[in-house]
Amino acid sequence: MDALTSLGKWEDATRFYEMPGGRLAVLPMARRPHTGIEASPPHAWGFGGLVAEGGVTDDDVRGVLADLDIGLRVRTSIRPNPLLSAVWERGASPQWTASSRLAHIIDLDKGSDAVWACFHKDVRKRVRRAERLGVEIECDTTGRLIPVLYELFERSVIHWASLQHEPVRLARLRARRRDPIEKFQAMAAHLGSQFKLWVARHEGRPVAASLILQDRNAHTTRLVMDRSLAATSSATSLLEWHAIRDACRADCGVYHMGESGPSTPLAKSKERFGAIGHSYFEYRRERIPLSTVDGWARSVIKRVIGFKERGGI
Repeated sequence: MDALTSLGKWEDATRFYEMPGGRLAVLPMARRPHTGIEASPPHAWGFGGLVAEGGVTDDDVRGVLADLDIGLRVRTSIRPNPLLSAVWERGASPQWTASSRLAHIIDLDKGSDAVWACFHKDVRKRVRRAERLGVEIECDTTGRLIPVLYELFERSVIHWASLQHEPVRLARLRARRRDPIEKFQAMAAHLGSQFKLWVARHEGRPVAASLILQDRNAHTTRLVMDRSLAATSSATSLLEWHAIRDACRADCGVYHMGESGPSTPLAKSKERFGAIGHSYFEYRRERIPLSTVDGWARSVIKRVIGFKERGGI
């Protein structure tokens, strides 16, 4: 939240609750000043939703959503932890619009050997190949390698723009608006050792980078690569393995591989690492149908430019 609000576009609107029986719960929430828009969290900032002592219950969800209905703003949205999807489905009221989502997660409870055993044989083969080719892996917790991440990020933007028939200038504009370099710099400044930026190099050239936010769990925030170099070096597989193994050693419970969206190839690539797909819903309440207008505008633009949905970076 400190990293998010430091950029100046959002302010902290987190809610703190005392439940019946004295249990405490927190709903991390950000507010766009002077707009009446609140989100837990804003788009492209991961997962939000309730955190509660002893775990979130159906009644917790019901109570908090009822509280949010009082003095409803222009738009309130919540993207909860996919692992709590059942609780939210049972607790959410029909007044809240539910949008289907898909995320992939690896269970780390049994340790790195068990995770390795769940990798598809092709993934294990690529990891060994990258090691033979001398791919080097570096982990940065200071933000020093953010320029490397951002360079690879912009290469990925160009790659996806060509696949989706999107003008490169428009793709860059969208990407920089969603993920300005200052966003990653703020994360590094506020998260300390919980910020882990992994970079893979082959023959001295950066091939792939993965930003992991890690504490009790690990969350892949961004994974970007140079597709041509990654194909010849298998560096991305080795990079993922190092990050996953590090999360196991840190006793993380799960390794979130992030949103998979409508992309079947992206989902399958994550499943080759042993990740399980978790369907869940994002919830929103609107006084004004902003989402409908936004969706209509996006669809018109996509038709005009011949956009083809391919998942994402």
